[in-house]
Amino acid sequence: MDNVRRPVVGALLVALSFLHSACIHINIPPPPAPLEEHQVSGSGKDKILLVDVSGMISSEDKESFYTYPSMIATIKEELTRASRDESVKALVLRINTPGGTVTASDIIHHELKLFKASRKIPVIASIMDVGASGGYYIASAADRILAHPSTVTGSIGVIMLTVNAHGLLEKVGVEATAITSGPRKDMGSPFRVMTPEERGIFQALIDSFYQRFLSVVQDGRPNLQMEQIKKLADGRIYTGDQAKAAGLVDEIGYLEEAIDAAKKKAGLTEAKVVTYRRPGDYSNNIYTKLMAPSPLAALGNLDVMAFVRGGAPQFMYLWMP
Repeated sequence: MDNVRRPVVGALLVALSFLHSACIHINIPPPPAPLEEHQVSGSGKDKILLVDVSGMISSEDKESFYTYPSMIATIKEELTRASRDESVKALVLRINTPGGTVTASDIIHHELKLFKASRKIPVIASIMDVGASGGYYIASAADRILAHPSTVTGSIGVIMLTVNAHGLLEKVGVEATAITSGPRKDMGSPFRVMTPEERGIFQALIDSFYQRFLSVVQDGRPNLQMEQIKKLADGRIYTGDQAKAAGLVDEIGYLEEAIDAAKKKAGLTEAKVVTYRRPGDYSNNIYTKLMAPSPLAALGNLDVMAFVRGGAPQFMYLWMP
């Protein structure tokens, strides 16, 4: 009997030891708190603020252990703090995103324009892996755009995401019914086929958002005529070199060169590079916390199943291969 008990007791002790060791390594993140300034490089009393625009451009709060502010809320907080700090002499946007929603992209662009008008300091955009669609929309607010040698940018245009589950529901014998006040009230519903008239209405909306995108590009790229922009804006992507040749970016360079360009444009000989971060976040160099901008990862941030559940279609400035 003792021979049977010993292995069982031994296994239990090993299991308890494993659970105990696992428990003491659980790190609970701190709750959301105001941003704090941290120096990541350079020296001097003047500052260059590095603002991160990485991942999906969205107004959705970030859910984890706690609910954290959305990208647009965080960037607004950063710009508000920088507007009150006279020692911030330039701003560098570190862009690494395939885009996002039309409205979120437009809000960030708008906030950057307001910041430039009030502070009158240089704003330089540095595009990393990807600065496509909404990412390029935001970059257009900068005084100068640098693209990494391996950057993918462009994708100027609009896409509307929707799902048609009508055929699937028929196969499983489910019928969805909507009682509406008018024939167009449920247009875009995933539970029925879109009519040609409804498709035309959606296309008109997309065309309107597209025209706004073109106007934003022209405002940021005064060297390009509208006809030139239209030829470039068929949704295609460009390498950094192609974008430079087309006039969509100003030069090819690394993030350090974008920081140097900001320093030069601000008339500084030395400056420290700072970021704003939440307590508990870690940053010790200019590349810290750079999120991967994979379009597939961006899709993961879209609630595609919401369309099937009856969610509204989304209008996106998004590169989505």
